[in-house]
Amino acid sequence: MTSNEQFKTCFNYIDGEWLASSNNQIETKYNPSHKSEIVGVVPMSEREDLHKAIAAANQAKQGWRKLTGATRGDYLFKIADQLQNRLEEIAETLSKEMGKPLAEAKGETGRAIAILRYYAGEGLRKTGDVIPSTDAEGFLFTTRSPLGVVGVISPWNFPIAIPVWKIAPALIYGNTVILKPAQEASITATLLFECIHAANLPAGVANLVLGKGSIIGQGLAEHPDVNAITFTGSNEIGKQIGLTAFARGAKYQLEMGGKNPIIIAEDADLDLAVQATISGGFRSTGQKCTATSRVIVVGKVYEAFKQKLMEKVKDIRVGNAMLPSSWMGPVANAKQLNTVQSYIKLGLEEGAELLYGGEAPSDPECENGYYIQPTIFDKVTSQMTLSKEEIFGPVIGLIQVNSLEEAIHTANDVEFGLSASIFTKDIGTMMRFIQDMDAGLIRVNSETAGVELQAPFGGMKHSSSHSREQGTAAIEFFTSIKTVFVKP
Repeated sequence: MTSNEQFKTCFNYIDGEWLASSNNQIETKYNPSHKSEIVGVVPMSEREDLHKAIAAANQAKQGWRKLTGATRGDYLFKIADQLQNRLEEIAETLSKEMGKPLAEAKGETGRAIAILRYYAGEGLRKTGDVIPSTDAEGFLFTTRSPLGVVGVISPWNFPIAIPVWKIAPALIYGNTVILKPAQEASITATLLFECIHAANLPAGVANLVLGKGSIIGQGLAEHPDVNAITFTGSNEIGKQIGLTAFARGAKYQLEMGGKNPIIIAEDADLDLAVQATISGGFRSTGQKCTATSRVIVVGKVYEAFKQKLMEKVKDIRVGNAMLPSSWMGPVANAKQLNTVQSYIKLGLEEGAELLYGGEAPSDPECENGYYIQPTIFDKVTSQMTLSKEEIFGPVIGLIQVNSLEEAIHTANDVEFGLSASIFTKDIGTMMRFIQDMDAGLIRVNSETAGVELQAPFGGMKHSSSHSREQGTAAIEFFTSIKTVFVKP
C-alpha cells in the first residue's frame, strides 16, 4: 500500500497480497463535502481479477473450515484490535469518502469493532442439537457446515459496519469471502482489509476486489465457485443478483430498500416524537435503509406536531462532514444529489406543499459540495410518489390521518416492509401496532433507524429476501444444517 498526505492509492487484496488491477485502470475518488478534494484512487478491476480472488478463496476454504471455531474467533479478535488501534483514521477516511459526519463515522467504526468481537465469541457456542431417535441404539444429532466461498456485496452508506456484519459471521462459521464494496466506499474497505492483513489471516480466506458492480458484483453472482451471495443495496440490483444466483442454485441473501413510517398517535409525547423524526429522517443525511421517510400523524395533534417539528428542524446545521459543528453532511455523490432533487421537484408537481428546505444551503462554504437542506413536505397523500418510492435522502412527508386504523393501513400501503415506529403511551395501541405492522423491525417510542448488533435484522415484502442478518440469526444463512444418525 502507498499513501501520502493528499490521498490514498488503493489496490485489490487477493490471496494475501496487494495487487493492481489486471488492466491498470483507476478511478479517482473525491470528497462529497468538498468535491475538488481527492480522497484516493482505486482500481477498476476486470473479471480476471475477480477470478483470481475466487480461486484463492476456493483454495483456502478447506483449511479454514477445519480450524476450530475458537481459532477462527481469535483471528476476529485480532482484526477488531487492529480496527480499534486505527479508529480515528478509519472514521476520518469514511467521513471524507462518503460525507458522513465525523461523530457518526466514529460511532460506525466502533460498531464494526463490536460486531467483530461479538462474532469472535460465536466460535465457542453450540452449532447443533441432540435429537431423540426412535432407534434405541441410535444417536441422532445436528451440526452445521459452512457454505464455502461467500461473495459479499456491500453499499456505500455504512462503508465499515455493513461489510463487517457480513464478513464476520461468514468467517466465524467457516466460510471464505470476497468483498465487493460500493465504488463510493472503496477506500474505507481498503483500510478494513489492511486490518485483516495485519491480523495475519491465512492467505485467500478474505479477499477484496474493487470495481464496478456490473462487472465484479454480477461476476460474483454468476461464478460457479461462489457458493453464496450476501447483498445490501437497491431493489433493482438486488433482484438481478438474486435471479442470477437462483438460476445456478447458489444461496443468496438480499437486504434492500425501505419506505419507513413513523406513526404519531394522539397520546404521543410530541417533543420526543419530533426528536425521533428528525434523528430518524435526517441523520446520515437520510441515507439509511431504515431512515424515517413517512410521518403519519393521527387526528388533532397534527398541527401541534408540525409546529414543533418546524421549530426543531431550523436548528440543523448542514456543512462539511469533518467539522464538529456540522449535524448533517452532504449526500454521497452527484448522482445521489440529482436523485434527491428530482424527488423534491416531483413532490411539488404532484401537489405536496414544501414546508422547509428543498434547496442547497445558503452558506458559501457549501457551494463546493453535494449539499441539500433537510426537506419537509406537508399535505402528502399515500398515493404520491413521495409516499411510495425510496428517496435515500433527507426528505420526509407529513401525512394526516383520522384514526389508528387508518394510520396502520397507510403505513402498510407500500411495497416495502423494513422498519416502522410508533409514538404512544397506550399499551393497547402499542400491541395493535406490533401485531398489524408489516415490517421486520418494529420500534415503539423510538426512531425508525437503528438496530442492535445482537438482534436479527431484515425486512418483509420487497425489503428483503426474507432472511435475517446479525445476531445469532446469521448462522441460518452462512451455514447448512447437517443431520447425523450414528448406530454402533
